[in-house]
Amino acid sequence: MAARDIRTTELTLNRTMAAKPADIFDRWLDAKKPGSPWFGTKKAIVNPVVDGLFYHAVHFEEHDWAHYGRFVALERGRRKPRALDQIRHVIYVIKENRTYDQIFGSLRKGNGDPSIEIFDDRSAPNHRELARRFVTLDNFYAAGEVSADGWDWSTQANANPALQQNWPPDYSDRNYPYDMDGANPLYASDEDPRRAYLWHLLDAKKISFRNYGFFKDFSGPGVADPVLAARTVDNFQGYDLQCPDSPGTFAPLSASCAPPRISVWLEDFKRDVQQRSLPTMEFIALPNDHTAGTTPGYPTPRQYVADNDIALGTLVEAVSHSPYWKNTAIFVVEDDAQDGPDHVDAHRTVALAVSPYTQTGTVDSTFYSTVSMLRTMELIVGVGPLSQFDAAATPMLTSFSQRPRLDPYTARRPTVTFSEPNGADAPMAAESARQNIEQLDRVDSQVFNQAIWKSVRGADSQMPAPVTHLRTREEPDAEDSAQATGRDG
Repeated sequence: MAARDIRTTELTLNRTMAAKPADIFDRWLDAKKPGSPWFGTKKAIVNPVVDGLFYHAVHFEEHDWAHYGRFVALERGRRKPRALDQIRHVIYVIKENRTYDQIFGSLRKGNGDPSIEIFDDRSAPNHRELARRFVTLDNFYAAGEVSADGWDWSTQANANPALQQNWPPDYSDRNYPYDMDGANPLYASDEDPRRAYLWHLLDAKKISFRNYGFFKDFSGPGVADPVLAARTVDNFQGYDLQCPDSPGTFAPLSASCAPPRISVWLEDFKRDVQQRSLPTMEFIALPNDHTAGTTPGYPTPRQYVADNDIALGTLVEAVSHSPYWKNTAIFVVEDDAQDGPDHVDAHRTVALAVSPYTQTGTVDSTFYSTVSMLRTMELIVGVGPLSQFDAAATPMLTSFSQRPRLDPYTARRPTVTFSEPNGADAPMAAESARQNIEQLDRVDSQVFNQAIWKSVRGADSQMPAPVTHLRTREEPDAEDSAQATGRDG
């Protein structure tokens, strides 16, 4: 399905409000707040897809002022699709570090490169079947570079300057501690850290939610954010590659591992079905597609991805065979793509939108990113944007149809065996063993990517170099492309 050409539309407003440049997007001015400057402008040029926002310019007191605000009363040229109004439950799944081509390269639909794929139907059958059967998102990009900023982009639609300055010295072992992922209020994009993340907006509007693993054991034991911690399932395993996502895959490598992640969620979900108690939104972390590279004694990359794939398939199967299926949407994304190989861009990543309203088998090549997914979920559950980035992002409207298809999904079983982990003779085993896999992304990305590639393609194979340019409507010429990517022609 080709991307729709979204054009701006003139809409009639009841009234508009002014915002000084310092206030723009930092906060929404309250129409009832004493002293708020209002003007009588009746027309504004707006993008109707960015729900609830308008912009115009007004000449006032010898100055041109930019005006941003929320719609008060208007004649909408186009409303959000009826499908989004029918969805009552959102399940948001974040995984770790794969590019589009690594899993979907040979999908036979969408813009994939089979020569770069390393996880096929033998190790990722559910990811691939869900992309085929529902909607294929072949132009979706991770906003983050690494987990430190990727998780903030995925949960607060921003990674502020403090975070962007501090993660490089941490990742390069320059004696800066890993204090990201909700552990340090310095990285909250809002001036008030208590309203910076998506769950803060949910909590403020008394919208029910539950957390399975977001920010758990990322920077230390437990969850640092008190609002998120209060809704966190304690026995859901946090980030630890020694512990499986799914039952019946690899044996836990630590005696402290909780039950497999998806087993804990599934037990709760069955209870929710019986008691009709499913929250409006659930956050679920399934991290094992990160892999441990070729570290001896750990599962191979294909085994880790298969373990992760079973968990995702189990989740979709359970929801689609339940009464909740008719009004639930499952959104899946990677926190970052780890600068991996992809023929379009090293940020292009795996993303899925699974719902009766996306079960179309179409390809949506609209340019989307992490914040597009956030904006779509915000529209569904009824909370405002977190930052200027999700406010201005294109929601994933083209991915949804008006008519639901209620066929349930039955999970597939990868054919990868789990009997033989990485050996001491695995390609780049020594290099992998020197990497820090105890915390998110504390590895040399290129060493890790090379090890994963050679594990699947062979010790003598050469991984394609990552590229960092985006697909546009008009391809740049060779000189422009070289300048954009920093490469010689």
